[in-house]
Amino acid sequence: MASPATTQTVRPLDTLRFDASGPPQITSVVTDHLRLLGARPDRPVHVDAPAVGTTLAGGGFAPAHAAATWADPASGLADEATVQAATGLMAVHGRRDGTPRGLAVDYAATATAVLAVQGLLANLVGQARGAAPARVTTGADRAGLLAVSQYLAAAGADEGEAAEIAAGGPPFTSADGIVFELETLDPGAWAAFWKALEAPADALRTGWRPFQFRYATACAPLPAALHTTARSHGWDRIRRAAAASGAEVCALRSLVDRAAEHDGAAPWSLTPSTARAAASSGSVRPAGAVGGLPAPPAAGARRESAGPLAGLTVLEAGRRIQAPLAAHLLGLLGADVIRIEPPGGDPLRGMPPACSGISARWLALNRGKRAVEIDIKAEADRGRLRDMAAHADVFLHNWAPGKAAALGLDADDLARVNPALVHAYTSGWADRLDDAPMGTDFMVQARTGVGEAARPDGEPPAPSLMTLLDVLGGLLGAEAVLAGLLLRERTGRGVRVDSSLLGAADTLTGPALRRAARGQNPRRPAGFRYPLATADGWIAPADADARAAAGHDLRGLPTAEALSRLREHGLTATAVTTELSDLHHDPRFAGSIGRDAHGAPAVPDPWSFV
Repeated sequence: MASPATTQTVRPLDTLRFDASGPPQITSVVTDHLRLLGARPDRPVHVDAPAVGTTLAGGGFAPAHAAATWADPASGLADEATVQAATGLMAVHGRRDGTPRGLAVDYAATATAVLAVQGLLANLVGQARGAAPARVTTGADRAGLLAVSQYLAAAGADEGEAAEIAAGGPPFTSADGIVFELETLDPGAWAAFWKALEAPADALRTGWRPFQFRYATACAPLPAALHTTARSHGWDRIRRAAAASGAEVCALRSLVDRAAEHDGAAPWSLTPSTARAAASSGSVRPAGAVGGLPAPPAAGARRESAGPLAGLTVLEAGRRIQAPLAAHLLGLLGADVIRIEPPGGDPLRGMPPACSGISARWLALNRGKRAVEIDIKAEADRGRLRDMAAHADVFLHNWAPGKAAALGLDADDLARVNPALVHAYTSGWADRLDDAPMGTDFMVQARTGVGEAARPDGEPPAPSLMTLLDVLGGLLGAEAVLAGLLLRERTGRGVRVDSSLLGAADTLTGPALRRAARGQNPRRPAGFRYPLATADGWIAPADADARAAAGHDLRGLPTAEALSRLREHGLTATAVTTELSDLHHDPRFAGSIGRDAHGAPAVPDPWSFV
């Protein structure tokens, strides 16, 4: 077992070495992150193996092994395109267009790489706390299912969606050709913005609901009059209307723009506390007795876990997706997660559609967590929260910038009551851009070139209405917390951990940004990852076989026959999932998707530890 107090350690993987092999889409992210965390390669990285294999060794730890595959070979899923097709990523991303669409970025591969690093870090944290080493496995198919888990949960709910699922949505275009995103969480600001631009009253009224719920539905069938209104005004007028109303607008930036300003920063930062804790993991009270509070009931079924984080306590004050997903992953790894909710409980518990009276989408991110209601506006309740933090291992939040400090709950504040605490902040921008707009998924996509990277060359840029960055940001947030926990075990000090949607965007678009920096076209070629229509559905060929597959006219053939024809010619392809509810019975994921205690669909844990 490693010593928890290796005083020379500056980064969590200092003095460790690794070797890795596998597909470059996955391996490149794994090796980048291991290097950023302090590990050094033992030998050149091999990128020609069919599956990723990574081993970390040194620093007093037993070797930690991680393996990542595209999927079970029997499933026929062999690369990014086929995984996107089968897991529903193409279906959800394509809702804005009305047909399945492939993401031109390697989203499933990137998520898989982050999950593999999480598994390695969790393994080492477990070892440092006395657990036996384990081999971790994950797969891109699991990563894809995790990414669509909220949409899958909604598809299997007891009632319909909160808003119509139909083609349409932002971005908007000004009279002088500026393509832009609009953001506001306030219906009053929405109305004031469109009134200032003289939009028809009925259009701004009927447009609010699909705009408000686009995070949930991945589409926004807005009245055409709103797009017409935007096109009738110049960009300066639109910006003035936004400033006067309290809404925000952001012109879509190109990948070339983002590459030129990219600072090369890691997707997270780890800052050790100046305070020192003699025995970090030993100072934590058993789960259920945090701050002397009784153990409230969990949301949904709660498992007894023997995962590598068993015995650790995470306090999560999160909203929407990013921080709740990060805490959810830590819970799957064995931590006891206590969710801090406002008086009356999280209002998103009631967001339709529901399963047994609780939002299916909320359950996808929060099942298994316990909840405590805290009024952070009241000093007495902030004192309760500080007392809870004094006996916790992690405090995780995604409040607005500056809010934690204003409440006296920032990293320095909580280090005074718990020097061993890992204080984790999942933000939009991590204070890295001076002119940053509101730090929400679609605004970050617009500002960082994701809207261009997600679509192949020749198509107008458009941020995906699937919450790409919130999900990937949650994955990076969990990875950063695990790195912070490992650093704490090796130094005996608490750690401030910062991650962001900006870090998620740069991780996702990394290959495109590197192409742009070399003066190459950063976008994938025209037609990249287009599914092919059949008589009764769609199929997606593997990327390597796409050009040859496009030469076959499959529109008159049923999907099964179309797949057989391509396979007869030695081409790899799979059926595109168009209805997420069909995933329950899909033989490509046999036994993978279950239901929780409320009847909501639940995807499998993204890793296995053996």
